[in-house]
Amino acid sequence: MQTRPDSNGDHAARNDLSVLTIPAFKDNYLWLIHDGSNAAVVDPGDAAPILAALAAHGLTLTAILLTHHHADHIGGVPALLDRFDVPVFGPRNDGIDAVTEPLGEGDRITVPGLGLELAVLEVPGHTLGHIAYVRTTPGLHWLFCGDTLFAGGCGRLFEGTPAQMAASLDKLASLPEDTEVYCAHEYTLSNLRFALAVEPDNKALVLRIRDESAKRAAGLPTVPSSISLERSTNPFIRYREPAIAESLLAAGKLERGAAPVQAFAALREWKNVF
Repeated sequence: MQTRPDSNGDHAARNDLSVLTIPAFKDNYLWLIHDGSNAAVVDPGDAAPILAALAAHGLTLTAILLTHHHADHIGGVPALLDRFDVPVFGPRNDGIDAVTEPLGEGDRITVPGLGLELAVLEVPGHTLGHIAYVRTTPGLHWLFCGDTLFAGGCGRLFEGTPAQMAASLDKLASLPEDTEVYCAHEYTLSNLRFALAVEPDNKALVLRIRDESAKRAAGLPTVPSSISLERSTNPFIRYREPAIAESLLAAGKLERGAAPVQAFAALREWKNVF
């Protein structure tokens, strides 16, 4: 385990921090954590909207946090570094040249300028080196999970195995129920349509679809979600549920008596073509 204090050694828990939602590309969300003066950006796939938000809110960038190597998560890093001399925190084993502070499972960091303490989890599946950042302050639980866990779904398995992704999601699902889930895409309604096909009798899911549809109709993001909501409605966390196994059997996607990880793999393959 490694702990990196910020430049002024401030380890006091901060309750004055906010997270700005920065839309980018077609359906990405970039996250800007700030205290009204300083800011850290999570997964800046595009620098332009980040620079605009910094200017609009009078913020100075003090750190960049990356979860994995895909271009829509790191593409804006060079332009931001041209403007700001800041550390780049990121996965130790995901092939990102810009990372100056490589991180892995069990590491803890204090974000420079913000006094924000974050724990690091390795969550392979979408990519092999993917990491997530967790704020563990009591009553202020945040999760920045990149493309591992989505609201109502999970990322595609571009590099990892179903077993790796299932284990990563189990790890995230074990976080406190009130943890706010800051994932990186607005995929929620399409994810929930699939979830309903898989688990049509889930009353919590029906309610969630109503609530999230109303948000989108009003032009609002459906993210952040919560771990509690994901546990009750996300099929990729609920893959051990008998009702989901029965849906997979009925659809010819699974054989009776299959192991839970086979159910997970079948779910992911079904979602790929849904």
